[in-house]
Amino acid sequence: MAIKQLTPEQIRTFTPAQKDAWWLENIFRGDMPQLTLRAAIVGFCLGGVLSATNLYIGAKTGWTLGVGLTSVILTYATFRSLTRFGVRDMTILENNASQSVATAAGYMTGPLISGMTAYMWVQNALIPWWQMTLFNVVLSLLGVLVAFPMKRRFINEEQQPFPEGQACGVVLDALYSTGAEAGMYKAKLLAKAAGIAAAVGFVTGENLMAALQQKVLRLKSAWHLPHNLDAFYYWMVDKGWVPEPRLAGASLRQLGVSPSLDLAMFGAGGLMGFRSGASMLLGMILNFIVVVPSMIAIGEIRPKLDGTFSRVHVLNNWALWWGIVIMVVASLVGLFAKPEVLLQAFRGLGKKRTEKDVVSHIELPLIISFIGVPIIGFVGAWMANAWFGVSWIFGLTSIPLIIVLTLIATSSTALTGITPTGSLSKIPQFAYGALDPTHPPTNLMTGVMCVEVASNASNLLMDIKPGYMLGAKPRQQAVGHAIGVFAGALASTPLFYLLFLSDYAPGKNVQAVMAPENGQFGFPSALQWKGVSELVTAIFGGTGSGTLLTNSIITSMVVAAVAGLVMEIARIKTRGRFPLSPLAIGLGVVIPPDSTMAMFAGAAFFAYVHKRHGERVGTPEHARWIGGHEPMCAGLIAGAALMGIADILVKVFLL
Repeated sequence: MAIKQLTPEQIRTFTPAQKDAWWLENIFRGDMPQLTLRAAIVGFCLGGVLSATNLYIGAKTGWTLGVGLTSVILTYATFRSLTRFGVRDMTILENNASQSVATAAGYMTGPLISGMTAYMWVQNALIPWWQMTLFNVVLSLLGVLVAFPMKRRFINEEQQPFPEGQACGVVLDALYSTGAEAGMYKAKLLAKAAGIAAAVGFVTGENLMAALQQKVLRLKSAWHLPHNLDAFYYWMVDKGWVPEPRLAGASLRQLGVSPSLDLAMFGAGGLMGFRSGASMLLGMILNFIVVVPSMIAIGEIRPKLDGTFSRVHVLNNWALWWGIVIMVVASLVGLFAKPEVLLQAFRGLGKKRTEKDVVSHIELPLIISFIGVPIIGFVGAWMANAWFGVSWIFGLTSIPLIIVLTLIATSSTALTGITPTGSLSKIPQFAYGALDPTHPPTNLMTGVMCVEVASNASNLLMDIKPGYMLGAKPRQQAVGHAIGVFAGALASTPLFYLLFLSDYAPGKNVQAVMAPENGQFGFPSALQWKGVSELVTAIFGGTGSGTLLTNSIITSMVVAAVAGLVMEIARIKTRGRFPLSPLAIGLGVVIPPDSTMAMFAGAAFFAYVHKRHGERVGTPEHARWIGGHEPMCAGLIAGAALMGIADILVKVFLL
């Protein structure tokens, strides 16, 4: 059943009160069950699982993946299956409420794998788990309070699309109006993909196989399927039977240029698209096959003390800088080249509503935001000062900057579905870094404050969009999002320490523990935050820039900046038809090469099946590969990520 919506003419001509009255009459579902106890529990549990997978993927790629459609399908399938045992099926609004809770939880991992990790690396000290949890929760709740005054404008009045949220609304409507068959089919595809990925992850999991064979079967040794596809060749290299591939004296194996059987990255590549996947592969080839060997050959990159090179070594000592610069330039050009987004952000701020508010009884009262934002903002500034040494004046002045950046982020999310947190983080980092250049935590933690609030508010509005389309009560969605915030924080923070810091001991280097040589987690987002912080300190601090930035590094940064500027302008001018993404090229520099190759393989595979079956509407192949594209990718990510997490936890607790 098609969802009713205002026509473009009505959006232009109706007053806000007329739009609200139309919504109450045509869309609002009254007292239909929405945020029930079971909806909250399902969303809470599902959100914990999805935040775990997002943490795993984020540590590998620097991205947090949208989990809205995945949570919709999983919630629907769960309760549809339970109806066979007499459980009452969920209403469409209960499913939407569970999706809001789960999505809020899934996005809680963003600061953990970016700004907070960068802070620990720069300071070489851990953030206590309780401080990390509370700071994250406070900023996320501030995002809820900031979002709801904007909800009345962006969703009620301007009817902005919020593409991902709109897609969730359409899928929910289809599931509950056309029968269970389509939804269950997608759920089965997701489950099958997850099962395949989990099975592969189990047999390639060194710790899982060791526990099974040595602890359970009592064998003296254990075998596991090699994770790297070229393992047999390097086994022959170790035997001395074949030569080891090298470029300018550096082993490709040590640089990490080795294809792997990583189905989580394969699924992530399927979601990102071919253009981004190919651009990442190009960035990886340019860096590790062309640029780095050239710099090694002329002596600009020197080996470690043992005479070898590694991916982490060449990245931290030379290659990181050009990769960061091309990403920063491309993301900022992409942001500020969209004047409609910037103008849209601040349009209508001075308007006063003179008509009767006909939805005040179900909307979150604005007085809660007007009182709550200063109070919660003050608490956040106190935490930044007491725990991270950020000056009170910088913490408090970041609050109005938060509002400005949230308006920009929300406008972008509303129009494109993309929240430009990476771009926006550079603004407070450079601004506060210039004001306090000798104290890196200032630019890092003010950046975390601004980006976390902007991200949470934008994602909350993305969640509210399907609720608005389907007639849900906004107040209950706000409460559901708050529940999800706590679910994500409680699930992701302890898991963060177990996955990445279980080997830490006082005196160890935090970065070396979290991102060791040839380790599977590269933390590309944290590397970018740390790199920008060090660059700001070098530029404005007046010390250390000569040793940090050599002539060859500066040259590479200038070339990267020009290339990023030209390619991003070309992308904008051609309206996205330009074949390369400078942002993805930079990601190909900082993400481990094995992950990049797996993501490209996934992007190429799904591009091929889309080309082959895209026009065969109505066939089983079209339903599977086109209609089931996202559920299959989500299943691959979930199955591989959860098994990867299990492998690490087995090492921590059993071996």
